[in-house]
Amino acid sequence: MSETHSGGCLCAGVQYVVTGPLRDVVNCHCGQCRRTHGHFAGYTEAPLADFKLNSSDSLKWYQSSPQARRGFCSICGASLFWVPEGGDHVWIAAGTLDPPTGLRTVAHTYVADAGDYYTIADGLKTYPGTHLTTAVDK
Repeated sequence: MSETHSGGCLCAGVQYVVTGPLRDVVNCHCGQCRRTHGHFAGYTEAPLADFKLNSSDSLKWYQSSPQARRGFCSICGASLFWVPEGGDHVWIAAGTLDPPTGLRTVAHTYVADAGDYYTIADGLKTYPGTHLTTAVDK
């Protein structure tokens, strides 16, 4: 039987399903993630081919940089995922997944950009400015 994960936003205006395994979670502390989520963001990853939107009436896309666009709900404001330009994977905000996920957090990235109001002291690997994929692959 294939591994399946579902998730969505707070108001259910955007719902998705992933058929296949997800990568372990990496917490990103970059300025874009902190501003998008209001704090650091925990992301998992899946191939775009395994990702399907079941409901997307309120989905909006924002080009947050030349390298990435972010999907969010225009009703409840939930930041759901981002896709690298020209990429074949989607990075999914782990908090939008329905439990149980079976995932674990394995690292922190862009810790050099972390907010000055918190400390990272959980003993996980930290990277000053490494892309999420690199942190998971190490």
